[in-house]
Amino acid sequence: MPDAQHDRARYRRILRFAAWHLIVTWWYEFLLPRIGLGRIADRTRTARMHTVARRFRALAVELGGLMIKLGQFLSTRLDVLPPEITKELEDLQDEVPAAPFDQIRALAEADLGVPLDQVYASVDEEPVASASLGQVYRARLATADRGIVGYERVVVKVQRPGIADIIAVDLAALRRVGWWLSRFRAISQRVDMPALVEEFARTSREEVDYLHEAQNAERFAANFAGDARVRVPQIVWERTTRRVLTLEDVSAIKITDIDGLKAARIDPKAVAAVFASVMFDQFFEHGYFHADPHPGNLFVEPTPSGDGFALTFVDFGMMGEIPVRLRNALRSLIIASASRNGRGMVDAMQEAGVLLPGADTVELERAMTEVFARFGGMGFAELREIDPREFRRFALEFGDLMVTMPFQMPESFLLLMRAVSLTSGMGSSLDPGFNAWDTVEPYARKLLREESLHVVGDVRRQAIEAAGIAWRMPKRIDSVLGKLEDGTVAVSVPHLENALDRAEKTVKRLVSALIFCAMLVAGARLHADAPGWGAVLMLGSLVPLAHVVFGRRRPR
Repeated sequence: MPDAQHDRARYRRILRFAAWHLIVTWWYEFLLPRIGLGRIADRTRTARMHTVARRFRALAVELGGLMIKLGQFLSTRLDVLPPEITKELEDLQDEVPAAPFDQIRALAEADLGVPLDQVYASVDEEPVASASLGQVYRARLATADRGIVGYERVVVKVQRPGIADIIAVDLAALRRVGWWLSRFRAISQRVDMPALVEEFARTSREEVDYLHEAQNAERFAANFAGDARVRVPQIVWERTTRRVLTLEDVSAIKITDIDGLKAARIDPKAVAAVFASVMFDQFFEHGYFHADPHPGNLFVEPTPSGDGFALTFVDFGMMGEIPVRLRNALRSLIIASASRNGRGMVDAMQEAGVLLPGADTVELERAMTEVFARFGGMGFAELREIDPREFRRFALEFGDLMVTMPFQMPESFLLLMRAVSLTSGMGSSLDPGFNAWDTVEPYARKLLREESLHVVGDVRRQAIEAAGIAWRMPKRIDSVLGKLEDGTVAVSVPHLENALDRAEKTVKRLVSALIFCAMLVAGARLHADAPGWGAVLMLGSLVPLAHVVFGRRRPR
């Protein structure tokens, strides 16, 4: 099938899928309740959501391209989609059949400008990983490059052939679907769908720009420069373009390989603690973090001495940055969590821009307070021991509140939630007794100390200002008393002064008008007997007339 025809077929396939499920949703969620059959919609909603998610998952795996990325993106949008859909999509894997190596070779040589044999001494034609946007191969640098960078083994990431056209087709279809959704008032009131599509488009374009990924890697490495806990692969810039990325091969023990860790005499519990600490350093110290820390992107490398290890991060296509406003909100969030303060938690959510105006913060505060009172500070092992009926009771009591609450998640906040979730899951897989609070508490204590110092500083500044006022007060009182005794105190009443000023000018213009009339009449009468004096009086009357006409108060 020609490329243009294939693109049109792909475009129509995506639109047909979206159109059909939009019609079904409209039928159940809008039409049936209007004719008194809302119970049918309520009774079938969970099953329908699962069906939609499963069908989209199958479509994404079949089409590849951005569809898999879209599924992963939507799995994080807890503010937009119901949990029945996000749960089904959260483990969607980006694994598709590999493109033939001949096509990969042709694309890489076109971008690098030279045959691969001149760039690499050898390239393993079997990919290490094959995803919807790119494929990864192991290789050895040619002798000349090896002497420059100081190492031989590298990993070469090459954009999948034709992916640019597929991305363009998929984004065009998604923009059309976003426009359709924006026509539904119930949807447009809760989320700006076209803006959501553009947000996804921007992150997708960044992910296929390997120069952007290389810059991310170097920025991440600079944040941990001198930190023995973290290792980041070096970029071979001479062999890197927008569609080809060459970087140091840092493959080691996969972080979830428990047997491999134990064989290297590395305690998985220690790995969990260090990993969590490194991630929270990114959140609270750097404000720049790896947003996709899943097991495939993390290795554990034993130190040469054998008495320690380093965590190696790879794949910097998805990174998150915490702006100042969100960082301040996180500060408030951690302080509220550490002090089990439900009101503080709600205030921090509002500061972060998570809650839209009109949210029922009273009920949300009650829910947060109850969560802290019952589950606050528990690790995953402790949570597993709680009677499931308690969770069901909480879900029944507050489930509707959490679903209907007008959340509006900024992209940076969603990436942060994803990273925190993956961090917690990874910690639990390495250490069944892992408790994220053990890692958060040092940051919370530090933030509380800083908060107390800020309070002390504010009190100190206010005390200094009060002392200054008190120091100057006797002199000011003495000066005022002196003026009172001398009768030189001036009292200013702006509104009264303005009114008197207007009245005075009005009276003056009235007097001028009377003088003008008197002079004009007298001149006219005298003109017959004494023309000279009559002319003088009539001409002189122009002076008071000018004052009446041009002497109005200027507008302020």
